Amino acid sequence: MEKWFLTRKGADFQKISQKFHINPVIARLIRNRDIVGDDEIQFYLNGNVENLYDGILMKDMSVAVDIIREKIQERKSIRIIGDYDIDGINATYILLEGIEKLGGDVSVDIPDRMKDGYGLNKTLIDRAFEDGVDTIITCDNGIAAGGEIAYGKSLGMTIVVTDHHEVPYEETEEGIRYLLPHADAVIDPKREDCEYPFPHLCGAGVAYKLVETLFNVEGRDAGEIEYLIENVAIATVGDVMDLIGENRIFVKYGLEKIKKTKNLGLKSLIECTGVEVDRLSSYHIGFVIGPCLNASGRLDTAKRALELLRAKTKADADILAGDLKALNDSRKEMTAEAVEEAVEQVENTSLKEDTVLVIYLPDCHESLAGIVAGRIREKYHRPTFVLTNAEEGAKGSGRSIDAYHMYEEMNKCKDLLEKFGGHKLAGGLSIPIENIDLFRKRLNENCELSEDELYEKVSIDMQLPLSYVSETLIEELECLEPFGKGNPKPVFAEKDIQIRGTRILGKNKNVLKLQLSDMYGTEMEGMYFGDVGRVMDTIENKNGKINITYYPTVNEYMGRKTLQIVIQNYQ
Repeated sequence: MEKWFLTRKGADFQKISQKFHINPVIARLIRNRDIVGDDEIQFYLNGNVENLYDGILMKDMSVAVDIIREKIQERKSIRIIGDYDIDGINATYILLEGIEKLGGDVSVDIPDRMKDGYGLNKTLIDRAFEDGVDTIITCDNGIAAGGEIAYGKSLGMTIVVTDHHEVPYEETEEGIRYLLPHADAVIDPKREDCEYPFPHLCGAGVAYKLVETLFNVEGRDAGEIEYLIENVAIATVGDVMDLIGENRIFVKYGLEKIKKTKNLGLKSLIECTGVEVDRLSSYHIGFVIGPCLNASGRLDTAKRALELLRAKTKADADILAGDLKALNDSRKEMTAEAVEEAVEQVENTSLKEDTVLVIYLPDCHESLAGIVAGRIREKYHRPTFVLTNAEEGAKGSGRSIDAYHMYEEMNKCKDLLEKFGGHKLAGGLSIPIENIDLFRKRLNENCELSEDELYEKVSIDMQLPLSYVSETLIEELECLEPFGKGNPKPVFAEKDIQIRGTRILGKNKNVLKLQLSDMYGTEMEGMYFGDVGRVMDTIENKNGKINITYYPTVNEYMGRKTLQIVIQNYQ
């Protein structure tokens, strides 16, 4: 079920429009994204890499930089231990490239999702120790690896943590006690004692700040490693970080750099997936290129995606890109089957009565648990955990809704779990199979979500008659990009739209082309992508009239441009 509501945030839109030379519609949209005051508006519209904060402001950054500089000078063996997802792969690449350029003796290890699980573990530490590694640098992990880090320290190793996940904590009578690992340096903008102004960076963003600070302190030109902003952009979108503040600048600037990238692997992946490089957007990173990079860590080894980013010849890059695309195609098929099984379980068991869904799919590939959880969350708009069989016990991932803090709720059940981590909207866990029912029961007993919070909320920016849609407006909307979490694509609405004609397109019959007219007689073409049968039923039941939310676009075909709207929701 959906609840539509109109966002009504006040401001002098005419004044903003005149001051910043923008359409009043754009001024209203910016205000709806909580961008308030001249400085914030200026930063939102014109912010660039010069406006990024200095990484030295992060707690322990200067300590980490001193350690790494010393290790490079002494030719000590440094090992970067990353993670197998898109953020971890790009963070690893950034650290590897940066430390290599500074002359470091550096190698990489990335955990195997199936054998090692998430983050730092004793196997990885033992492997590093046996290889004569002096210093471990983690990226996109490590903040929750207190025991493993203590073990590494007991072997005499130096350990630097770079991460962006929530710091583990326990609740005591005196209040919350944060459990920082006892590493030689711990860089995480989510540390309570970190005064860095922007705590929402992804792991690759934190890694970039470390490399940039190393270059600055060494007196090297940080412009040498500016190309790595491409990887920060990919990781920021792929790890679904809020596209606000620094993240928005990283992605905006990074997308422009990717269009002209010299990275052979990225070039091959863009070609292989059929993305038009001139039109590359955050959408393509999130739904085309990103999933291919992620597929390596899901169904094979994330080291293959790292190899792609490091490819030195076009021939190697083409082979690796083709492999990753094939892996992702396979992942799509497996995901569809698992989602079907999960829906069946929800519809035909007592799970349907639960507010928090805990779905056990023993035969689902464990790497797909998070994707399946996300699809089920979208379908039922409830917090969802999907658990699968692992080598020992069960493992799984959760995806949440805005009103439910997944990490905090897992923390209340930690006595039932072997390992867990994450943040407000997503989490990962390992659990003994015999505890699954108890976990499901406890989560639902603890859950305080109201019925209202379980409705999917469609936030409408403004009612906009079709006559307002123009090429000029569509061009002006581009200044709000890149779109994504935290900076959503604008949602316009209009009521009593008359459907004058329909045509079903696409080999899967999931595209609907509509001839529309509004109450003032303005006619326009509309497109809808999704459950076409349901739309057709709605049109029939409402005598051809519906309310819609939409986004305007220009359709170009054989040199001819026509205005068009893409319908997102309907009633």
